[in-house]
Order: sequence, then structure tokens, then C-alpha cells
Amino acid sequence: MSTAGDWRRIGNRLTITPVVAVSVALALLVAGVALALYNERTGSAERLRQAEVQSQILASSLAAPLAFDDDTATREYVNALRANRDVRAVAAYDLTGRLAAGYARGGNVLPRVNTPRPPHLEDGDLVVTRQVSQGGSQLGSIYLRIATDPLSRRVIRYLGIGLLVLMASLLIAVLGAAYASVSEANRKLQSEIASREKAEEALRQAQKMEAMGQLTGGVAHDFNNLLMVASSGLDLMDRTTDPTRRERLKQGIRQAIDRGASLTQQLLAFARRSPVRPEVIDLGVRLHAMENLLDRSLRENIVTELRPDPDLWPVEVDPSQLEVAVLNVALNARDAMPGGGAITITALNEPANDAHPFDIVRLSISDTGGGIPPEMITRVFEPFFTTKGVGQGTGLGLSQVYGFARSSGGDVQIDSEMGRGTTVSLLIPRSEKSLVADPDGEGGSVQAAPKGPCRVLLVEDDDHVADLVGQMLSELGYTTARAPNAVAALDVLNTDQTFDVVFSDMVMPGEMSGLELAREIATRRPALPIVLTTGYSAAAAAAHAQGFRLLVKPYRLEALATELQTALSAAPAASGR
Repeated sequence: MSTAGDWRRIGNRLTITPVVAVSVALALLVAGVALALYNERTGSAERLRQAEVQSQILASSLAAPLAFDDDTATREYVNALRANRDVRAVAAYDLTGRLAAGYARGGNVLPRVNTPRPPHLEDGDLVVTRQVSQGGSQLGSIYLRIATDPLSRRVIRYLGIGLLVLMASLLIAVLGAAYASVSEANRKLQSEIASREKAEEALRQAQKMEAMGQLTGGVAHDFNNLLMVASSGLDLMDRTTDPTRRERLKQGIRQAIDRGASLTQQLLAFARRSPVRPEVIDLGVRLHAMENLLDRSLRENIVTELRPDPDLWPVEVDPSQLEVAVLNVALNARDAMPGGGAITITALNEPANDAHPFDIVRLSISDTGGGIPPEMITRVFEPFFTTKGVGQGTGLGLSQVYGFARSSGGDVQIDSEMGRGTTVSLLIPRSEKSLVADPDGEGGSVQAAPKGPCRVLLVEDDDHVADLVGQMLSELGYTTARAPNAVAALDVLNTDQTFDVVFSDMVMPGEMSGLELAREIATRRPALPIVLTTGYSAAAAAAHAQGFRLLVKPYRLEALATELQTALSAAPAASGR
């Protein structure tokens, strides 16, 4: 028989049981709400991550089509997403903001202008925008709109919280299974993404190797020709005393050196490592200044005619890249006329019209060659594409022209008719800025020789280069002392305060580069002029960005004299003493 104590204990249990049940129910309810909120955040984050991964894959796929304005390939990549019903809208825009390809469904409308911004919700859909870039250069942007779960679906899902109080174990098992399913789906997605990235990397590597093979043959051919001209010219100069013939040989060697420098600029421009230094220029003056260069680069059986309008609008471009672009088109025209012909270079103003919504200066280069087959017109601006034989060209000439035109804010057009010739036109936007006075450095106050005694500290690690540069400086009337590296240069400057200017290479072995040396000298002796020199474009860009004077290799005696005198003229009167 039960005692009173036993009944009391049973009563207490019966009293406590509802409390415990309610407590457990409340705890389960809180746990359910917490779990629901966690699943909501996790699902949103997963949805966002999947959308960002999808946008990243799309941006990577569209880099090449946007870089070369291949609208067909762009549409193929965009339309590949139609199979995903969750994608409400997707579009690709080029660098100018033009809609290259896209589609929208479910009443959605593509934006006219795509402004990249962080992922966000619009009318219940997740919108992801992203820049398309390659090698640090912006090529365009993408717009991706993906559907999220509607509110009604989420409300029905959360009604299961009440059922969780009564069927906690079953609901937890269901949630566990659902979470495991999501995790498995995520794992499969990650695996698929990794597999696709590996396949794409293998394809890119194969394309790189093929391109490098074409590039190597073309560059080797061109440089061997240039070396042949220089080597044979030097041999013949040793064997002749005729002044006229020696002068002709010297001009041939100089032309070979100029073409070698031009080829290097093409390679750097293709690699997008050539620093862009735009100036406001008179295009007609620049074209007339190129007459001697064009005459040296073309054959005697080719007639060149320059016909720029006398009242051309000013344009803002990199003068050196402009000259390389004109020379590249002229050389292609020369090769298209093996039996001789005529090249006509015209420049004229074109006000804004339906074809271009702003004023431009049209620079056209026409030849009388055999023309380009229609099936090749769309490929002539592709890197490495050439109609010449194997090893007879790099295929980078017109690619540089295209890159120059687009980086200048303009465009390039090509018209060709078989048997009638080809015309390549650069469309350069008109500049509202004032012209740069005396752009070629002619007629200014800079003199070839220093006024009075002038000491130069030459910082150069290569003995042969240092010897030749020292002779050039002596020829110009400078007294020279050499330091083999930046640390030695600082030691010399600490013990000798009589130098008027420092002329230093930028890329040197040791603890300190030429740019670091320039910064240190500017800190210790801010009045001492510094001129840097390099043939490496990344170093040139760094020097230009930090405001130091720069002379790009290879340079001539006149350029060296001008740069040093300009630096000395801009420095305080007592710069080095």
C-alpha cells in the first residue's frame, strides 16, 4: 500500500509534468525558431554564394568575347543559362556600357546601364553584378538576376514549428536529412565547379602554348632580320671609306634599331604592361613628324602621301603608341604591296552623328594592295592572327592598333575590297583640352650641352652599358662618375656633394632598386635632380606614377641631352652644391 509520502511524490510529479512539458515545448519552440532562423540565414548565404560563383564563372567565360567584341560568343555564353529556370535575367555589357547580349523572363526588364554594386534583393529576387576584367584591365560587366523562395513558401515551411513541439524527433530527423541533402548538393556543386575550373585551366594552358609557339616564331624571325641588318651593316662599314655609303649603312642600322624598339613596344602593348601617357596633341603635326620614320620603314617602290586637314581638332592620346599604331598599319600595307604601290594617310574632322555620338578625328591609312578576303576581315585584329607565312610575322601589329584605339576612348574600322586595297581608320575622340605647347621639344630653351661644368653620377650595374653611356655623357660635355648599384651611389653622395644630377638605371641587382634610390635621394637631398632610365615597362609605369623623370631605353644621344637639360633647368639653382 502506498503511503502519503508516495502519493505526494506522485502528485508532485503530476504537477511538475505539465510544467516540464510546457518548458520542453517552449524550449523546442525556441530551438525550432532558432533553427528556422539559422536555416534562413544559411540558405540565403548559400544562395548568395552560388549566385556569386555562377556570376564569377560567367564573368571568366565572357572575358575573351568582350575583349574582342565577339557578340556571337557572348550570346552563346549568356543563352547557356536559359536551362536554369531560377535565372530570371542575365546580360553582358561591354566597356562602353553597350548591352552585348542578354535575356529576361517573367516580366523582368534588363537595365539600360549596368552599375556594379554589392549583391542585393530586388522585388524578392537576388541581383548580382560583377566587373569583367583580365590582367588588371576592365573589359565590361555582367548582370545576373536569380529567383529566391517566395514569401508564401517560407510561411508554409515555418508552420512546421508547431508540429515540432509534438513531433520533435521526427521533425529534427527531417531537418537533419534536409540539411544533409543541402550539404550533399553543395558538395556536388563544389566538385563540379572544381572540375570545370580544371578543364578551363587546361584549355587556357593549351591555348597559351599554341599562342606562344606562333609568337616565338614571329618574334625570332623579325629580330633575326634586324640583327642581320645591324651585323652586316657594321661589317660593311669596316670595309668602306666612301662617306656616302657609310652614311647609308648607318641609316640602315638605325632603322633596324628603331624597328626593334617598335617590336618591343608591340609586345608590351599586347601584354598591357606598356604605360599609357596621354597628351593633347595636334594630329597633323605628329603625322608630318613621322615622314622620315615612314620613309625609312617602307620600300622605295612605295609612295607615301600625307593629307591631314589643316584645322584638325586636338586629340588626347599617347604619342608613342599613336606612332606605333600608324607604323604597324603602314608596315602591313607595305607587305600587302610586294610589287609597290601607294599609301595615303588622311585625317579629317567628323562631327557627332548616328554612327558616333561625339566629335571625332578620323585617321585613315589606305593602300593599293590586293585587299583582304571577306572571311578574314573579322579576324585581323585578333592577337597572333596573321596571313603571312610561318615565322614571318608576330600577328600583334593590328592587335596593338585595336588596343590603342580602344584605350584612347575610340574605335577602329577596316574596309577592304579584293584587288582594290584596304583602308584602316582610327576614330579618335575630340579633346576639349588645350594643346600641349611644343610637344616635340623643338624650339624650346633646352640645349644639347650643359652651361658650364656639370657632374653626373651614373648608376648602372652593366659594365658595357655604363661604358657606352659614359661616352655619351662625355660627348655632351658632362663629367661622369659611376656607381655600380644603388647602395654604392648613396655612399658616393654622402662623401661628395658636388654632383649636379643623378642618372640611374631602375632595374639593378642588390638590396635597393633605382626607384628606391630615387625616393631616398629625394628625401635626403630634395634639390638634386634625378633622371631614371629603364626598358622594363612595369618599372617605367611605377616611376611615372611617382613623378620621377624617365628616359625609356633604347634612347638616342639627343634624347639623353634633352632629358638631362630639362631636369637641370627645372631644379633649383644650387641643386648639387
